[in-house]
Amino acid sequence: MCRILGVSRAQYYRYRSPKPSKRRAEDVDLKQRILRIFAEFKQRYGVMKIHHELNLELQPLQRRCSPRRISRLMKELDIHSVTVNKWKAASASKTKVEQRPNLLKQDFSTTGLNQKWTADMTYIQTKRNGWCYLSTIMDLHSRRIIGYSFSKKMDTDLVLKTLESAVKNRTITGDPIIHTDLGSQYTSDDYNQRLTELHIRHSYSRKGYPYDNAPMESFHASLKKECVYPVPVFENYETAAAVLFEYVHAFYNRKRIHSSLGYQTPLQVEIATLTSQMAA
Repeated sequence: MCRILGVSRAQYYRYRSPKPSKRRAEDVDLKQRILRIFAEFKQRYGVMKIHHELNLELQPLQRRCSPRRISRLMKELDIHSVTVNKWKAASASKTKVEQRPNLLKQDFSTTGLNQKWTADMTYIQTKRNGWCYLSTIMDLHSRRIIGYSFSKKMDTDLVLKTLESAVKNRTITGDPIIHTDLGSQYTSDDYNQRLTELHIRHSYSRKGYPYDNAPMESFHASLKKECVYPVPVFENYETAAAVLFEYVHAFYNRKRIHSSLGYQTPLQVEIATLTSQMAA
């Protein structure tokens, strides 16, 4: 065959077993890296967050990878982040509710820590204990969850425990704002009396306007999408408590990057802010 074709045996075997192109070899390497990042972040990252993490790895190698290429490789690997329909603003309720001052007015900008906090609760279902309730407080500067409480009861004691958790972790100066909805727990005399003692001003969302508390709504959407919905239903309160604790403290605050923070984690933003303050 080689004599008829007029080629050497070496040329023939090179033709039969071609080496993969440089691009194809790079794709194989990138797929391995993407799969590892995808697994490390428990299938919670999509194209843009994987793009950020991957390029941090490739930077010492003086290489980069575009979001478009990552999207193609993820499709070939048949992987994608967990998804859920985006929440929509509810129409204003016809029930008459006493309106209270909205100091925030959807201005979520800050120049430092402990200027603006936002708080809310969400429902977590369990098999044995029914509905349980997660209460959190977020610092809008770093998007870090600074107060946290989980309970079988949705009462004023739950939000007070969350407030005390936040206060324990922070040094309050000036007159910070905490923004909540008009739920009975947040409008209670006990809650507002404690805020007065702490010199924290209370801001309220308008009835039926979740965008007034958009950062906290976004956090709850991420928590449900990345932590709650992948599990059919938690067995009991204790199981849910352990999983939520790991998500909030080990993952969300310390590992989860945010596009709104320049692809940094809340902890990284806080460290950078405190370092800057000490140097000033």
